[in-house]
Amino acid sequence: MNAWPPILLLLGVALAGLVAVYALSMWLAPTRFTLDAHPFSGGFPPEQHAVSRFHVRWYPITMIFLAFDMEMLFMYPWVKVVSEVGVAAVIEMFLFLAILFAGVLYAGREGAFRWT
Repeated sequence: MNAWPPILLLLGVALAGLVAVYALSMWLAPTRFTLDAHPFSGGFPPEQHAVSRFHVRWYPITMIFLAFDMEMLFMYPWVKVVSEVGVAAVIEMFLFLAILFAGVLYAGREGAFRWT
């Protein structure tokens, strides 16, 4: 059995469809004009470029924020089932919060909250 001709035919049809859709989008796309307005930050001209790099001291704060963001992500469904599950759900949530609090204590000990 030779399975290559149907595979190559399907690949050719997919590639032709891709080229046709791309050509159609370029043909129907509106013409682009340069924008005369400049970006602003609170009404003032920006001091740096919009895609400039952030200082490294922001990353520990960002990781701590994401940890507490994940905490809230787990707490919302927990609120819905805590009355059905009972004391076990409360114990599990306090264990989860204790682990997060241990992470915050570790981050504080390592200096993640020091700004300089």
